[in-house]
Amino acid sequence: MGYSRAVVKGNWCFVAGTTGYDYATMTMPEGVAEQARNCLGTIARVLDEAGFSMADIVRVQYTVTDAALIEALAPVLGDVLGEIRPAATMVIAGLIRPEMLVEIEVTAFKG
Repeated sequence: MGYSRAVVKGNWCFVAGTTGYDYATMTMPEGVAEQARNCLGTIARVLDEAGFSMADIVRVQYTVTDAALIEALAPVLGDVLGEIRPAATMVIAGLIRPEMLVEIEVTAFKG
């Protein structure tokens, strides 16, 4: 399957769904909060490489494997995106590996 972590089209940057792997160690933390921190760290690095910043995020979709995880997840999301306030959707669904608890996809716009 074709895949890019991010695609830039003009003033837009579309970042693919990003899971919580720690790419330095290629491990997945057990907790959803740490997974979310890793997701957002990866997203921040990708946006930076593409010439965007976290402040440019206008849309986010969270996919969480269990609604019971939201209580632990929400503070991390608020810390990083609370001031940005992107349009957001949260979906409860399965992910492709059992250790994955959250996946975050964003769209950024500069202009």
